[in-house]
Amino acid sequence: MNQLDLEHDNIIVTGGAAGIGLAIAQRLAASGARVSLWDRDEKALKDGAGQLGGQAHTARVDVSDEASVKRAFDETLAALGRVDGMVCSAGITGPNLTTWDYPVADWKQVLDINLTGVFLCNKAAIPHMKANDYGRIVNIASIAGLRPTGSSIAYAASKAGLIHLTRCLAVALAPTITVNCVAPGLIEGTRMAQRIPPAVAESVRKTVVLGRGADVGDIAAQVETFCRADSITGQVLVVDGGLVFH
Repeated sequence: MNQLDLEHDNIIVTGGAAGIGLAIAQRLAASGARVSLWDRDEKALKDGAGQLGGQAHTARVDVSDEASVKRAFDETLAALGRVDGMVCSAGITGPNLTTWDYPVADWKQVLDINLTGVFLCNKAAIPHMKANDYGRIVNIASIAGLRPTGSSIAYAASKAGLIHLTRCLAVALAPTITVNCVAPGLIEGTRMAQRIPPAVAESVRKTVVLGRGADVGDIAAQVETFCRADSITGQVLVVDGGLVFH
């Protein structure tokens, strides 16, 4: 398949109705891909599709529910005829608490969405991709999955698991399906960044060599690169403004 552009690719973006997911969808659509936005927020889906000129396919889905994911994939496949890529961007942070204070229900919810949800979405797409001998999977993790930071401990654990899941799938699905991961640091202007105490966010900016966080466009550009590439798999690309050590 010609990877000079994405004109003939159909790509699902979970959490695609807003934030990083929508930025990724916009970038892929601008590169010629036909995008399916998956999200649990019906109003956000409508708004997100509107920002893509009303051309995007949409599916309301709870990524933590296997039946919901299967239904959404079947609907998407019926609408698009083929699925070439899956970008798993849906995620939540959870409360920023220590392990012994962390409510079990919140722990389960974060893991269910951030890790099991990615597993379920990949599980739905992989048989179809294997049948076509082609696929691009890109998962959105976080630097919290690579280094112990002040992030929600459930969030950090879920992203660490996601990074290893990415690498395991890359081995299992080679050579026809590539699986890669983008790990953002502080992403300016996002809802997650707005939840960070200003003093903490400023401390991060002073730590990174560029003196600022990234933006959603940086993340979207790297996802596009992974969707185009034929010879990159099992990689975790950190986008954080340049921390010296990881």
